[in-house]
Amino acid sequence: MAKEQVRIEKPGTFTLDGEVEMSGSQTRSGLVALAILVLTGLFVLKGFLPALVWAVVFAIGLWPLFERAARRWPRHRHEALPMLFVGGVVLVFVVPLLMVAVPLAGDAHAVTQWAEQARQSGIPAPAILQKLPHGAQLTTLWNQKLGNPGQVSQLTSHAMGAGTVRASRELGAQALHRLVLLGFMLLTLFFLLRQAEDVTGQLRVGSRRLFGPAGEDVGRQVINSVHGTVTGLVLVGLGEGLILGLLYWGFGVPHPTLFGLLTALLAMVPFGAAIGFCIAALALLATGKVVGAIVILVAGFLVSFVADHFVRPVLIGGSTRLPFLWVLLGILGGAEGFGLLGLFLGPAIMAALILLWREWVGAQKGPLNPPQAIVVAR
Repeated sequence: MAKEQVRIEKPGTFTLDGEVEMSGSQTRSGLVALAILVLTGLFVLKGFLPALVWAVVFAIGLWPLFERAARRWPRHRHEALPMLFVGGVVLVFVVPLLMVAVPLAGDAHAVTQWAEQARQSGIPAPAILQKLPHGAQLTTLWNQKLGNPGQVSQLTSHAMGAGTVRASRELGAQALHRLVLLGFMLLTLFFLLRQAEDVTGQLRVGSRRLFGPAGEDVGRQVINSVHGTVTGLVLVGLGEGLILGLLYWGFGVPHPTLFGLLTALLAMVPFGAAIGFCIAALALLATGKVVGAIVILVAGFLVSFVADHFVRPVLIGGSTRLPFLWVLLGILGGAEGFGLLGLFLGPAIMAALILLWREWVGAQKGPLNPPQAIVVAR
């Protein structure tokens, strides 16, 4: 056996003075055991992997601000500052989500009661039918099909009732599950910020041992991509929600704060703000304010167009050095493949692939550059 005495290469990193001799069968057995352990660990953590990944995304997004605050108040780096930043995440993201979810849950309950009443008593014809061409015939047809008790078919009403009960149970279970994951995400975020220096140092050493110098470059590019995506999606979405929320308040949209928060949350997804301000415009149109609804639509499309085509590409593409097309494909493709997490994972994956390609073809300096003879050859 070779020497197994260890030495310290740098603080916290231990290395062997020599190689450990292992036979081929021992190497294969070790790799199989390692693979089994990794798969078993992923199986154990599979229910909490989304919470862990979200914590990493938030930690990367908050890291520049946290590092700046830690340099100013170094004594509070490991206790007060992580708690303060976790509290900020709760205030900026969790509280608005609750403010939107609670009224929506109340509205869902009201819709359920309305559906039950419609099943028993029928749906009265809306007054607007009388103002339309052939309004009398439309009102008569409505009353015949939907206006009287029993007009809605038993099959439809039974499916509606069973579906409502089943959906209510599933919604409650999912809400409880999401609440538990949220708690673990916040707890993980606290410990990530608290031990950020140790975690980043170990990841740097591990990536170099596993992938060589290219591993650290790819990791740095992924982190920059996630940070740029967080800035481009979250901050721009909050800005869109603030601007449109002020417009909602100025033109008299019902519950402007609620609609503003909903728009801000939807605006974090590219082109998602359109859902929010279209619903707000419909709510304003229902109150008879046609001009205000038109202004909300025009202003909403203008703000969304500027944010999605100019502001976001600069913020995301600038940090990842990705063209806008690849940024957009990464965001939308990631969202389709991984859900909300894909909004951040998609651009990170695309940034890593583009980095490897640029180094491989020699368009960017790095450890994967081809030999000089290949570069010079024409």
